[in-house]
Amino acid sequence: MPRAKGGPKTRARHKKRLKLAKGYYGAKSKLFRSATEAVDKAQQYAYRDRRNKKRDFRRLWITRITAACRTHGMLYSRFIHSLKQAGIELDRKVLSDMAIHDPGGFGKLVEKARGQVVGA
Repeated sequence: MPRAKGGPKTRARHKKRLKLAKGYYGAKSKLFRSATEAVDKAQQYAYRDRRNKKRDFRRLWITRITAACRTHGMLYSRFIHSLKQAGIELDRKVLSDMAIHDPGGFGKLVEKARGQVVGA
């Protein structure tokens, strides 16, 4: 009995993998084995970095809020703590956006936070 090599099925699998590698440099977009290795590694990085992106953005927001708080003469940690005590539930993303696009509103938040520290 002759050996069955898979024909159309193998070609479809190869095409699918090469399609994922489209745009890669050199042999990585042309040769199946190289494409497979490159795509596998790319998918590992993508999986990892979808999680890291959340960390990176949180760090960015905290840095921006810290800078804005310092211009108003307040520490980041005291600011966040005071907001919690005052019952103001804005997340860091929104606070960061306010610090950039609405400095006046952010200043009012800092004053409320400062009032909370004095009242304690």
